[in-house]
Amino acid sequence: MLQPKKTKFRRAQKGSAKGNAQRGNQLTFGSFGIKSLDTKWITGRQIEAARIAVTRYMQRQGQVWVRIFPDKPITKKPADVRMGKGKGNPEGFVAPVTPGRMIFEVEGVPFEVAKEALRLGAQKLPVTTKFVVRRDYDMQNQNA
Repeated sequence: MLQPKKTKFRRAQKGSAKGNAQRGNQLTFGSFGIKSLDTKWITGRQIEAARIAVTRYMQRQGQVWVRIFPDKPITKKPADVRMGKGKGNPEGFVAPVTPGRMIFEVEGVPFEVAKEALRLGAQKLPVTTKFVVRRDYDMQNQNA
């Protein structure tokens, strides 16, 4: 499960994720990727499940980049606890994702394989996603 090795503070405020992604919204490493169309928190478990689905379908060929990291601690209070008495204990970590944010990138596999692998990975995520291809990718000369 993805989580930071060390954090400065155990608990974080909720914050607000308004607007579109200002950074991490371009294909940087691979030729194919999926980008978010929603605003959501994605947990470390969801990211890991999607990553495993993508690499399994690609049969460990090519390369996969995970462009988000869950570094925001999320707290929960136990069931049947009255209001007040402070904030709950940290339960896990999430990555806040806004529309346009690249989530996964893939390189070194043909177009069809990448499209299907990222579709399977996107099913594991709580956001709607869009498959994107590098602008200078040559569809006729698939050298992968």
